[in-house]
Amino acid sequence: MGKLLRLLLVLIVVGAAGGAIYAFVGSRGGEENGLTLIEAELGDITEKALAVGQIEPRERFQVKSKISGIVARCFVEVGDTVRAGDPLFEIAPDPTPQELLNVDHRVRSADASFAKARADYDRGLELHEEGLLSKGDLDAIKEAFELAQVSVEQARDNRELTRQGIVSGGTTEVERIIRSTASGTVLSRAVDVGDPVVPLTSYQPGTELASIADMNDLIFQGTVDEIDVGKIAAGLPCRIKVGALPDEVVTGRLSRIAPQAQRSEGATLFDVEIELDPGQKITLRAGYSANADVVIREKTEIVLIPERLVVFSEDGVETFVEIPGVGPEAEPEEVAVTLGLSDGLNVEVIEGLQVGDQIVQRPPKEIS
Repeated sequence: MGKLLRLLLVLIVVGAAGGAIYAFVGSRGGEENGLTLIEAELGDITEKALAVGQIEPRERFQVKSKISGIVARCFVEVGDTVRAGDPLFEIAPDPTPQELLNVDHRVRSADASFAKARADYDRGLELHEEGLLSKGDLDAIKEAFELAQVSVEQARDNRELTRQGIVSGGTTEVERIIRSTASGTVLSRAVDVGDPVVPLTSYQPGTELASIADMNDLIFQGTVDEIDVGKIAAGLPCRIKVGALPDEVVTGRLSRIAPQAQRSEGATLFDVEIELDPGQKITLRAGYSANADVVIREKTEIVLIPERLVVFSEDGVETFVEIPGVGPEAEPEEVAVTLGLSDGLNVEVIEGLQVGDQIVQRPPKEIS
């Protein structure tokens, strides 16, 4: 009985060893052959152009002051919603001693000139009544008197503006309160209380106080490579993927393509704008980085195979794929196929294959 058990154990060990050797030899043979089979599948394919950019407001405007001074009060914070006419900042004048002296001297000089012009006009009236001064000469004296009066008003307004930062006299009102010129959301605030402010004039840009934009009117602004720009046109549908919202897809339509390219780090790019579709319940913020797929052509429920399996004829006119031969030892056979839309990875098969047909994939060639 013991010999029988030992014999059974020996047979089991020999059988296991033989199976392992057979499996090893078989696996080595498969690696040498290196052929794998891939099935043609039913799927969707999209030809698209990639645009890289970000979400931006359609219109953004900067708030600047028309008077110089320092920021006395800030009425808004970043993120606040404002309407046209709402107060944003109060600018307190901060004149230099020299500026104060100058405005006072101009007022005294204007008053002196006005006093002389008024006396001349009074004498002219008397002489004209006595017939010693012509009407034309009287008109010239009157004009000088009125110009002197304007100079006095101008000097006094200038002094009031320099000292108080506000002019209330005459028909023009200048306030030290900076108000919003349009409705929107405060995107940035560049100054705090106590910061100096340079006014906006015809010869200097002035200090930017804040930036405001309508966040209900956003667009995608980006660039497309010159290789793809010839394939796209205004009106094509777009799918936008926002980096900060990986699970959301924003849709829109291509609205503008720049007529002139720009050079960036050795690449030739064209600016594009995409109009976002209304009614999307996605919260977007200005400056979000995003990539947009501009859909050139799209097909659904078609036969697809990997494009790397396609073999071209020597003249490049005909296309083939390899299918398994008949029999276990048979070589793969070539079958002509008619191809359609491609996205660079997969290609549509119009004729030559059906869903489920097997295609031979050869191992990559070794480079010696």
